[in-house]
Amino acid sequence: MIQVYTGNGKGKTTAALGLAVRAAGQGLKIYIGQFLKGRNYGELRALRKIKNIKIEQFGRTCFVKKTPSKEDIKLAKKGLEKIKKVISKRTYDIVILDEVNIALNLGLIKLKDIMPLIKNTPKKIELVLTGRYAHPEIIKIADLVSQMKAVKHYYKKGIKARKGIEF
Repeated sequence: MIQVYTGNGKGKTTAALGLAVRAAGQGLKIYIGQFLKGRNYGELRALRKIKNIKIEQFGRTCFVKKTPSKEDIKLAKKGLEKIKKVISKRTYDIVILDEVNIALNLGLIKLKDIMPLIKNTPKKIELVLTGRYAHPEIIKIADLVSQMKAVKHYYKKGIKARKGIEF
């Protein structure tokens, strides 16, 4: 199955990580590859304590806004290659590509490179893709698409990201 969590609202990564924790509690093995992320987020410390979850980051510590650097592109491609290997070994029950939709939207990876990976993922592996701006082709082939919609957000009041809540 292919799951997509997208939209402009908060909670896409959180939904995928919640799925990972639930699955780990049932004995499943989970691999999480985070694109565009290189900071030491709270979820890293927590998830590393769960033996059947492996999480790796493929991004720098700074946030990529509009113009990605060559380093951003290199890291995203490295992440995609690693995930291809992870899927080909078939040792994980769930593979999460966190923020892959944004990596695609920013041009860090190409649609022609991700679509075969999605289409050729063995049926026994649950594939989860998160991030805003999910490409229409990805939405079309997904089995489940959840769109997080921003109705109201405290960022608009000037409240910054908070430790333990946003990171």
